[in-house]
Amino acid sequence: MGAFAYLVQTHRASVLRVAHGIVGNAHDAEDVAQATFVKVWQNLDGYRPGSTFSAWLHRITVNAALDKLRSRREETPLTERERDDRPTPERAILQDEMQTRVRRAVQALPPQSRAALVLREYEGLSYKEIAEALDIPIGTVMSRLSYARRALRERLAGHREQDVDTAVMDMPDLETAGAITRQ
Repeated sequence: MGAFAYLVQTHRASVLRVAHGIVGNAHDAEDVAQATFVKVWQNLDGYRPGSTFSAWLHRITVNAALDKLRSRREETPLTERERDDRPTPERAILQDEMQTRVRRAVQALPPQSRAALVLREYEGLSYKEIAEALDIPIGTVMSRLSYARRALRERLAGHREQDVDTAVMDMPDLETAGAITRQ
């Protein structure tokens, strides 16, 4: 296996998670991932060892995802995922509805705030890493995250925190985002 193939294999899942978190659907996330790795290949000589490779890769991914959002004319409908582990039909319906609400609330965020939130909550990046990936000051990262969390709290107000957390934790693209509604 060549070095670039290894790089793609190593970072593909992370790129897809970030892309999906920003564009909101798997098909567009695949397109963004492909565009990201093409840009990485074309610009390998532009990578500066002073910053981390993952920050550089995330910056390219976020930019490609934002480009995809700009090129998309109409919203892509959200699809619900099927599960085999539903405890009861009633609980499954409530859980699916809450996941849809959380997903829509995240997708309703402005792209720049959504990008910061995805990198923090989906990928677990530090504020410094997010600042590097988005090429913005740490204060701006903090501001965007604060805005995103406040907006999510407002959009999801009236729902029990436990229901929101359960919905978030069961979503494949939001596995680590349980803290977004509590902060």
